[in-house]
Amino acid sequence: MNTDDPKLPELTRRQEEILSWIIRSYTRTPEPVSSKHLSETADLGVSPATIRNEMAVLEDLGYISAPHTSSGRVPTENGYRYFVSRLLNAADLTMGEQSRIAEKFLGQASPLASEQWMRQAAVILARTANTAALVTPPIAETARFKHVELIAIQGRLVLMVLVVSGGAVHQQMLTLSEPISQERLAESTARINALCQGLNANEMRMKFGHMQMLEREVAELGADMMEKSDSDQVRQVYREGLSDIISTFENNVGAQQAVRVFEERAFLNMILNDMLTPIINHVQVFIGGDGRWEELNHLTMILSRYGIPGQASGAVGVLGPMHMNYGRAISTVRYVSTLMTNALVTLYESPDELPSGDENAQR
Repeated sequence: MNTDDPKLPELTRRQEEILSWIIRSYTRTPEPVSSKHLSETADLGVSPATIRNEMAVLEDLGYISAPHTSSGRVPTENGYRYFVSRLLNAADLTMGEQSRIAEKFLGQASPLASEQWMRQAAVILARTANTAALVTPPIAETARFKHVELIAIQGRLVLMVLVVSGGAVHQQMLTLSEPISQERLAESTARINALCQGLNANEMRMKFGHMQMLEREVAELGADMMEKSDSDQVRQVYREGLSDIISTFENNVGAQQAVRVFEERAFLNMILNDMLTPIINHVQVFIGGDGRWEELNHLTMILSRYGIPGQASGAVGVLGPMHMNYGRAISTVRYVSTLMTNALVTLYESPDELPSGDENAQR
């Protein structure tokens, strides 16, 4: 996971046990944890004085801190990072939980990229991990040419209609240097379609030398439109559970940050583009924005990409306050991501059409 920061100071086994107990206690009940509480509830095999001394070391190292004048301590961002990357034991969902989740997906008659599937995935993530959840539909990772049409409108005015992989449709009005008949336009588009079928923008440009002037101009415009489509993709986002966790944030800033992630699609897409690895089903944990996103410094986001490398992919994830149950959240994101990847692989093996996800989002 991205939280495995080699710059985090190493701890002794006893210090790791104390930090783990503090975090597990705090994620169950977000109240400062005192050395007295640990000595009474944790089976550490050491005296209260030793626990106090070790907590002082953890505080000096920046893994716990004292809120206000409380005698207890709370985990810091680095404390959570150390816990997730080095102390968190496997917390996979039980076989019963996995079966129930799989049954809910298998009960959907609609295809993977449908709104019903996406909403179901968000609901499952939120309810299983007890946090807020988000899901984006699978979209083609690189636009590929399917076909183009040129339709004579009036005089020199022509409508260009470009269809790319995933079913996205782009339209643009062209003004030609001279009027051209519909028959000639059809001949030109037939040659472009034959030469460019299945190619991406760069591959199309390599075919320009085989084209006449009009064909080349149309193909060049098409390649530019496809390139822009790749860079401007804005994903539809299906969200669930935010209202249920708003009260769990320790301050209004965290709640406001969570609302912004959920409500501003462009902002969330910037986050996903910056943070999400291309590796399929690889779970990533981002605590406090990982120092890259000040706007997320009160949140934890756990994300995974699902899909087929080089073809189509989407994102699944959860977000909430830093004191979330990391083991359960990570296991849930991993399992749902794997289920959706498997479903997408099955879908690709049968039809010859790429799922488009949100068709409007690719325009």
